[in-house]
Amino acid sequence: MADQGFPHLRGCLPGLTDEHMRLATVLEVIRIEDHTPPAWARWFGRKPSDRKALARAFIAKVVHKIPTNKALVERLRADKNLRALCGWEYPGQVPSESTFSRAFSEFARTGMTDRVHRALVSHYLSDEVIWHVSRDSTAIEAREKPVRKDKKPNEAGEKKRRRGRPKKGEERPVTEEKRLARQRKQTAEEGLAELPTVCDVGTKRDSKGNKSSWVCYKFHMNVGDGDIPLFAVTTSASLHDSQAAIPMVKATADRVDSWYDLMDSAYDAKDIREACRELGHFPIIDANPRCGRVLPMEPDRARRYRNRSSVERVNSRLKDDCGGRMVRVRGAPKVHTHLMFGVLVIFAEALLGLL
Repeated sequence: MADQGFPHLRGCLPGLTDEHMRLATVLEVIRIEDHTPPAWARWFGRKPSDRKALARAFIAKVVHKIPTNKALVERLRADKNLRALCGWEYPGQVPSESTFSRAFSEFARTGMTDRVHRALVSHYLSDEVIWHVSRDSTAIEAREKPVRKDKKPNEAGEKKRRRGRPKKGEERPVTEEKRLARQRKQTAEEGLAELPTVCDVGTKRDSKGNKSSWVCYKFHMNVGDGDIPLFAVTTSASLHDSQAAIPMVKATADRVDSWYDLMDSAYDAKDIREACRELGHFPIIDANPRCGRVLPMEPDRARRYRNRSSVERVNSRLKDDCGGRMVRVRGAPKVHTHLMFGVLVIFAEALLGLL
């Protein structure tokens, strides 16, 4: 497919491998340089390195499975074809490792990868109707120390409130509105802004009932038919999957039109179902056994629910092939940017598969 799209490329750059051609195709779909400010945009101080070439190099880092910026610099200086695809002609033009780190921090601070992803979804999918949107999260381990949480009232020595009806004359504190109920009234941006993003410890239970824990973050993703990522957000590892569902439903609805929302039993909540219906979607959520006896899904719903495997495939692809297991940065913004570079590559290749 890459040779069909760039028949002249092998003539211009002799020695191109299939991996080089794959990178060239992905870069042409993403066009990340169109969303990167030029080097002359800064009017004072020393002229910075070309951010367009640096952004393309970070895409190459994902495609070629390069774990660190140091290894990326060494590869760029040794591989003339990879260097040319990114935008540098000579080895001496490749910036230092520290320059790559500063550029990455700038991309994370400005949310560049999210802008690129939103532009891609708008450009390629705004006129399409997505039948099924699957939602799930995956554990992301990073090299950070978890933030110590505040003690609960009873652990801090405060008297635990007695259950049941209050005594005559006793005043009970007004309970705060639940997050899910509050999110139904909020915009997607307001709901996402309230989600915790500090590094902490997450715990999950697999299908066999075994518990496992990890440190630092959790990556939530909405995936459409054809394994195309539509929206993603990074939160603290301890956040329950259901707490991010409603803002993600609203954010995805702002980008594409869809019909069915597919979620596992972790999202089985009345507010989530109602939020989906308010947007004109039909939620298909696996029943959670906490509510008592679980009835089997109707045959038509069960058939559609099988499409939820798309988000599991994308999560596996992100961690196995696109840097999800090679997180070498700290802080939620940088971790999210690192993962979003992988999401951009997955989006481009999934789109090419559909085309």
